[in-house]
Amino acid sequence: MALIITSACIDVKDGICTTSCPVDCIYEGERMFYIHPTECIECGMCESICPVDAIRYDDEAEGADARFVQINAEVFHDASGEIEEPGGWYKGAEPIKDHPEVAAHKLPEPETQD
Repeated sequence: MALIITSACIDVKDGICTTSCPVDCIYEGERMFYIHPTECIECGMCESICPVDAIRYDDEAEGADARFVQINAEVFHDASGEIEEPGGWYKGAEPIKDHPEVAAHKLPEPETQD
């Protein structure tokens, strides 16, 4: 079982999850954060502190958020398909390149009041 970050994080990027992670496995992307699948020790600290409820155990992801199981893993793979092991995120690090599906994700239009 691994922890993942879902679409609720896109363009929110609160970042409080990074302060609770004891192994610094949550990396900032351009539009959202991602949890590295092999660096995470599955302690659940980030899940308990996320203000937008974007963090789930992968076996709890349902509907459209189930796709984020793969997105969180794929963002850490290089062009040859090998997983990159960056060694831990730190505040001030350059954001990693977003997964193509996250980069192209369109947020719902806000409802207008007539």
